[in-house]
Amino acid sequence: MNSEILKGIFLDLFMTIALCAGPILMVSLLVGLVISFLQAITQIQEFTLTFVPKIVAVFICFYLLLPWMTRVVTRYTTNIIENLPLYVR
Repeated sequence: MNSEILKGIFLDLFMTIALCAGPILMVSLLVGLVISFLQAITQIQEFTLTFVPKIVAVFICFYLLLPWMTRVVTRYTTNIIENLPLYVR
């Protein structure tokens, strides 16, 4: 296994991680911004107020995106297993 193959494996790994985690992180960021904006408008400065909507939004997003995320991770794993003879050489 040379460094180019290893670099390709790690690039695919990080792209898969970013592809799967990105939408959930973006939802969490957007919900946090909306809640912070509402807190600034109403001048309610409760630190724990942002956690419950973020958790609910992340769970809903995870539930809705789970089939797609499973396909992405399965495609990556299948690609690794199919190319295993190339890596061993």
